[in-house]
Amino acid sequence: MSDRLRVALLTREYPPEVYGGAGVHVTYLARELAPLVDLTVHCQGADRPGAVAHRPWDLLGPAHLRANQALQVMSTDLSMTAGVSGAQLVHSHTWYANLAGHLAAMLYGIPHVMTMHSLEALRPWKAEQLGGGYQLSTWCERVSAGSAAAVVAVSDGMRADISAAYPEISAERIRVIRNGIDTDEYHPDPNTDVLERYGIDLSRPYVIFVGRITRQKGVPVLLRAASGLVPQAQLVLCAGQADTPELEVEVTGLVEGLRATRSGVVWIPEMLPKREVIQLLTHAAVFACPSVYEPLGIPDRAAAMGQAGRKRAVAEFGWTAIAAQTAALYAELVNQASVSTE
Repeated sequence: MSDRLRVALLTREYPPEVYGGAGVHVTYLARELAPLVDLTVHCQGADRPGAVAHRPWDLLGPAHLRANQALQVMSTDLSMTAGVSGAQLVHSHTWYANLAGHLAAMLYGIPHVMTMHSLEALRPWKAEQLGGGYQLSTWCERVSAGSAAAVVAVSDGMRADISAAYPEISAERIRVIRNGIDTDEYHPDPNTDVLERYGIDLSRPYVIFVGRITRQKGVPVLLRAASGLVPQAQLVLCAGQADTPELEVEVTGLVEGLRATRSGVVWIPEMLPKREVIQLLTHAAVFACPSVYEPLGIPDRAAAMGQAGRKRAVAEFGWTAIAAQTAALYAELVNQASVSTE
């Protein structure tokens, strides 16, 4: 048996089912943690290699008894809780998996680390997607964060939000371990085949947005503001997977309205391979972040800040360093737990 720390990483998303930033984070973190700890990934959804998949109770799923999504998630969390028996530490990401980490900590007497990528408490528009289930998702987050051995904030801004939303969490339990970036994979691509395939005019600058169609990401805000762009500017939207049919209809109408008044409006609704996204980002004049809630911070100057940002990313935000910080936190918490039981 391995003498490495046995860690269960709990997440909704894991390849190939990754649709948001938290899923991307977990994907790279798991890759870099694997050599450092005895890692098992537990995810939600279909079976897949490299992870243990969990699904909702059958009685919550049939079409004639379609339960609120929050109830389905909570039943999946019970399965995850049962599945992590034998772990020495659990690490959950987002409210979808937080309850599983919380219950595992109580059931098995092990530390629960909880990474907070954004706060349910600061996303009231989620009620549009979850209905009354939003009250359940915020409860899962609050009760889990309130008792977690450590709460990981992915930025200083996130730490400030956690302290403001959940003052019951002591400052020493909040640790900042930032989002990482694979700077070998994400580097400038001088090719233009992707731009040409999607009909982007190489002679005109463009503003790009990459993300899901959610209230949080502010796509309607961007589309309404885009009418004020200079005439030669194009707008490229890599945006799909709307949270609700109503939001998709709203965005579609705004895109059609914008196209009626200006050229160069390119909407790519499908999930693109990373190589294509990287090329599109490389040639963009501006990356737009219209989020109504995004606890990170955006620089004001383009070229100089972009160059400085990449230099800092290479030096400080590599996934190897992020994983090492995370593994060090695991060891610290397990050692503390051992001392407290002696």
